[in-house]
Amino acid sequence: MLLAACGGQQSESTPTNTREPETAAASPEVSTTPAGTVAPASLGGPVTVRGLAVDPETSILAILTDDGVLLAGDDGAPRAVTLPSPGTSVHPGRAGEILVTTADGLVRVDADSGATTEWPVEGGAISATVFDDGYAVGSATGRVSVLDADGAVTSTVGGLASVDGLVPAGDDLVALDTRQTSMTTVNVEGDRLGEALRAGDGATRTVGCATGAIAVSDTADGELMIFTGDDLIMRQRYPVAGSPFALACDDGGTVWVTTTATNEVVGFDVSGGIPVETARFPTVKQPDSLAVDSRSGRLFVGSNDGAGVQVIPTRE
Repeated sequence: MLLAACGGQQSESTPTNTREPETAAASPEVSTTPAGTVAPASLGGPVTVRGLAVDPETSILAILTDDGVLLAGDDGAPRAVTLPSPGTSVHPGRAGEILVTTADGLVRVDADSGATTEWPVEGGAISATVFDDGYAVGSATGRVSVLDADGAVTSTVGGLASVDGLVPAGDDLVALDTRQTSMTTVNVEGDRLGEALRAGDGATRTVGCATGAIAVSDTADGELMIFTGDDLIMRQRYPVAGSPFALACDDGGTVWVTTTATNEVVGFDVSGGIPVETARFPTVKQPDSLAVDSRSGRLFVGSNDGAGVQVIPTRE
């Protein structure tokens, strides 16, 4: 369903056609041995994971916990990074950096040294992405703020209920709004929202792929959706049993999705007309976070139930 978008500066009022955001299904106890390695000491051991991100330059894994961020590589114990305020999400940044959103704004973390730079954003942030020469963050109140390379806010576009995910699409951004369960183009140059599409009945996560595909998990309906962003179009819509939730996309175009009701992660080739399942692995309990290192082919699954990070090699 196409949703109308008005030109000009968007109103800051909250849209009325909203719902409570869908959440991950509660996982059963693990009945099958998880694939790969679970909770190695180099990745923090058995911690509760709130989010994962891989720096593609260094392959360093950032693990968001209640206490801050753990930066983990292949050379010994992870380094703990204390955040200025609790993190709400974690994302890959530019080469050598990790982005962490907080209730106060955006924190840039140097992946090598762990040094932090805090950039305040009015209304805080719950999502972030690299955009143009700077960054873009989304707030729980439906605002998209664009920051320059030094962290200064250069423009703000409101009008959504919440901005739970952001993906660059050419000169624009595409925003996931879980309260409206929609995908909306953000015209940054025009300081306005563009076209919008319904994203199922309970979309929860989104990720952009190097191929230009934008994947969305519809947890309520049990579907994987694939959009394109330059012209916002839903290209694919495919049933995924087991309550799909966390997403990751490797450089080869495989979209990975966890199913929290079955404690699994599934890989799909989305290059054709419909997604084709290419791999399936048993996971730790409550696999609410996911990241992939395209250089090594390793898949990282984060347990929100205290089982730590699971490492799955996906290449022979």
